[in-house]
Amino acid sequence: MDFRARIGAFLDQPRVQNFIIGVILLNAVVLGLETSETVMASWGTLIVAVDTACLAVFVIEILAKLIARGGRFFRSGWNLFDFVIVGIALVPAAQGFSVLRALRILRVLRVISVAPRLRRVVEGFVTALPGMGSVFLLMAIIFYIGAVMATKLFAASFPEWFGDLGRSAYSLFQIMTLESWSMGIVRPVMEVYPYAWVFFVPFIMVTTFAVVNLLVGLIVNSMQDAHAAEDNVRTDAYRDEVLARLEAIERRLAERPAAGENVSYARARD
Repeated sequence: MDFRARIGAFLDQPRVQNFIIGVILLNAVVLGLETSETVMASWGTLIVAVDTACLAVFVIEILAKLIARGGRFFRSGWNLFDFVIVGIALVPAAQGFSVLRALRILRVLRVISVAPRLRRVVEGFVTALPGMGSVFLLMAIIFYIGAVMATKLFAASFPEWFGDLGRSAYSLFQIMTLESWSMGIVRPVMEVYPYAWVFFVPFIMVTTFAVVNLLVGLIVNSMQDAHAAEDNVRTDAYRDEVLARLEAIERRLAERPAAGENVSYARARD
């Protein structure tokens, strides 16, 4: 086994993966403590040192993966994700990059790339994106139609909510999320337009209870497909292992009679 293979095998060990997860969680706690002025006043030096140590571990891990996998490192989306996250943390805080430095908390997302179960959740979500695109397009059409209607119907009396397309779309989005939709928007509108419920109730039924649940169904179905595919892979691997063992047993059984015949022949000659 060459040097690169040894490094790759070391990185793939469960204890190494668990150590990286522990460093990620520790770094998350440290980044949270950095937001407290009281804690930083008392323990600022130690917290910065721990944060630097965590970042050093991440950099060493990335370098080890680059050495072990070479060009194959950049063929994995998760490796690229880790590379970008760690790279953002190395950007200096000065010269207008303070916003990027604030994105250091994104290092916590690295726990997704090292935890197989979390990776499956994200991969299932990404798999559902093509189907979700059609649903989002349908929702955009519904929102556009609703915003035009609401602007024409209610803009004169409620310009702060329905004065133009942008405000109407935002108000309809609030209604879709059911956040203060009744007492906050719909009932005040109904005091001026008693039949406004004819517009709002169907809108809620279509968006909140139909389209949004359709999105949830697509994601759940994608998750189930991902788990089913993983189960199939495990079943195939187990089947191949069993077949390999059976073939080994057959070879041993086939060799024993031949050995027995040779012994009997030798005794007959004696």
